[in-house]
Amino acid sequence: MQLNVYLSGEIHSNWRDAIAEGVKAAGLDVTLTGPNTNHGASDDCGDDILGAEASNFWKDHKAAKINALRTRKLIGDADIVVVRFGDQYKQWNAAFDAGYAAALGKSLIVQHDPSLTHPLKEVDAAALAVCETPQQVVDILSYIHRDQ
Repeated sequence: MQLNVYLSGEIHSNWRDAIAEGVKAAGLDVTLTGPNTNHGASDDCGDDILGAEASNFWKDHKAAKINALRTRKLIGDADIVVVRFGDQYKQWNAAFDAGYAAALGKSLIVQHDPSLTHPLKEVDAAALAVCETPQQVVDILSYIHRDQ
């Protein structure tokens, strides 16, 4: 069974690499996609493509829309959306991606530290699985691939 899995969320740790390595080691037929994780390129894509803005509001506005073109396409194509919330920064975009995926009826896996359980209770309630580690995400994907 081939699965398309979109990896949304924080970009300040190697959790995506850990999932990719685990998927490869388990021999799973999984295609992983995600947002542009180059923070500078993501923030500057509007100015770089459409021209510089004098106001940070309009710079961010253009970049958010261009990034949304990618996000909407890849979440729309995903069988499963994994959203990771880190503890260092507030990931408003990750919460938005989780809500968007839920609204589309996508299967949702949420990953975060237990200390975030209370603030993420609504997001967790929309998920089919809530886990703490990238390995648990890989284990869920492996379970889905089992014949029995």
